Amino acid sequence: MAARVQASLPQVLPRHRRRVGSIAIQIAIVVVIGFLADGAIYDAVQNLAKAHIASGFGFWNNTAGFDISQTLIAYSASASTFGRAFWVGLLNTLLVAAIAIVLATALGFVIGIARLSRNWLVASLAGGYVELIRNVPLLLQLYFWYHAVLKSLPELRGSVALPGGGILNNRGLFLPRPEFAPQFPVVLIALAVGIAAAIALHVFANRRHDRTGDEMPILWPTLGLVIAMPLAVFALAGFPLAFSVPHMGRFNVSGGVEILPEFAALLLALSVYTAAFIAEVVRAGVLSVSGGQIEAAHALGLRGGLTLRLIVLPQAMRVIVPPLTSQYLNLIKNSSLAVAIGYPDLVQVFAGSVLNITGQAVEVIAITMAAYLFISLFVSFLMNLYARTTAIAER
Repeated sequence: MAARVQASLPQVLPRHRRRVGSIAIQIAIVVVIGFLADGAIYDAVQNLAKAHIASGFGFWNNTAGFDISQTLIAYSASASTFGRAFWVGLLNTLLVAAIAIVLATALGFVIGIARLSRNWLVASLAGGYVELIRNVPLLLQLYFWYHAVLKSLPELRGSVALPGGGILNNRGLFLPRPEFAPQFPVVLIALAVGIAAAIALHVFANRRHDRTGDEMPILWPTLGLVIAMPLAVFALAGFPLAFSVPHMGRFNVSGGVEILPEFAALLLALSVYTAAFIAEVVRAGVLSVSGGQIEAAHALGLRGGLTLRLIVLPQAMRVIVPPLTSQYLNLIKNSSLAVAIGYPDLVQVFAGSVLNITGQAVEVIAITMAAYLFISLFVSFLMNLYARTTAIAER
């Protein structure tokens, strides 16, 4: 027994020594990084003091004193603070990023599937779109949409009247603005109840089918719950919705909702550019599905559309989701190019105007970086949750 213990000691001791040495190296690296960070912070504080630049976050509650062209929340140059300006810029960034993600995803899936079409013309057009858009810099595309397309629209006197009361000119797109009566929340409650009931009906029908094999008609009941019931409540509430139609004035357009050319150009550029990359991601995901499964689906009588929707895409999503997440994060970060055309996003408002006024570069840049980091981590978290639902359950 003693001989076995003595024989095993030479093997245990080197392993223990390697572990202790690894921990010691990690501790040393942390200490060195700490010293370097402390020195950098000390030098920054000293340089700021010599330049007579204030440090800290006290500027957050100071009056901003500058206007912002697009605000989703109440903002006033004379009354709002730099902190309020931060939230205005952040909401503008989230707005354009959220809409662009939806548009880019829809367009990317269509183009990616079109590239695999047996129709030569459709596949060639989709391939040409991908190759053209991917190989032109995003900033150049942004300038194209802003200067060559939107700024070339007619001036105020030559505004184009759109169906439904809209007005289009080089100052932007003016659409009717909805105005809600006090009874309108009842309609929203009816819509929410209808959607919840429709989901419950679908779950019940699926469980009944799994248990008995009987098919339960759900199309018309779903339409009745989601559409007919809210419309009936809307009529009984006295139609609590009206629209403020924009009107042409002598020097400007009054009323309605204004969509700035900067917002439209940024939205188009981000959507079209990111869709080209998403298309390649979708194409790779579809090609990862075995061709034998497609042949088996055709042998069972499933048509091409049903095969794609029920067989191919559910399996392809396991491959699509990880790179799709990267494209979403790239889109969010690319939205910072809005500063090139003057769209008031987070970078233009906070890291631009606020930084120039306060001069506190360290604090402003740190807050801006933290905001983008939080948004990216939140999007990654949501996509990881979705990826778990598409993963194959192992036995």
